[in-house]
Amino acid sequence: MLKKCLRNRTFVVSVIVLLPILVIAAIGPWIVPHDPLEINPNLVLKPALPDHPFGTDEFGRDILSRLILGIRPSLTVALGSTLLAFAVGLLLGIVAGYFRGIAEKTVMRAVDIVLCFPPILLALMVVGFWGAGIKNLIMIIGIVYAPHFARIAYSSTLQIKKQEYVESELSLGASHTRVLFGCILPNIMSPLIIQISLTIAAAILLESGLSFLGLGVVPPEPSWGQMIGQSRGYISLNPMYAVWPSLCLGITILSVNLLGDSLRDILDPKLNRS
Repeated sequence: MLKKCLRNRTFVVSVIVLLPILVIAAIGPWIVPHDPLEINPNLVLKPALPDHPFGTDEFGRDILSRLILGIRPSLTVALGSTLLAFAVGLLLGIVAGYFRGIAEKTVMRAVDIVLCFPPILLALMVVGFWGAGIKNLIMIIGIVYAPHFARIAYSSTLQIKKQEYVESELSLGASHTRVLFGCILPNIMSPLIIQISLTIAAAILLESGLSFLGLGVVPPEPSWGQMIGQSRGYISLNPMYAVWPSLCLGITILSVNLLGDSLRDILDPKLNRS
């Protein structure tokens, strides 16, 4: 498995890009050159300076420091919501695919209803009731993407359940718990792992979109989407104020998407030609 990953250039490149981002997110508070919340009226919307290489924002705050700390909320929301979506979707999908009957009809109709709405629209509706904040964003985005995991787990469970070794376990009197966790779950993890990587990228983008609209991370705590939204009115005065967070966001989402594509090539035997 490790050899397959190392032979895949896309996987290696995406990991090389993502590792520094994860490290900076972990140690960000200890490496910021300035206090990201410190307001300085004398340095409002300044271009690159020796002490502020990325310039300053409309309150005179250091953009580089806010970019560094802006990684953590985005990744926290993305990873937390993806984990929640994975857990809820996996449980619902396995139950629906294994037990069928009323459970199948109830779960899959609910999944179909949620998937009818665009993620950003559904998130906006729920944020209107629950409010903004990191904890609420994790819950909201987790609920939005749980149906994607549920559908994958459901279809994969239906396929695995028909296999001879599963039927043999059932005929020998194995419990449902043994069949679910011993036979089905290990064999449906590959597509779910791929979906995890794709959902992380989608969650980062959705969190940034909500923060861009002022419904995500609550100021003054920085996030990339929030910085892009705040920079709209000052593009003519300091265009790099909008460029830096947009560039960071684009590189991160692209790298995560490439990681998901490479994992699909590695884990899916139908696509793996090596």
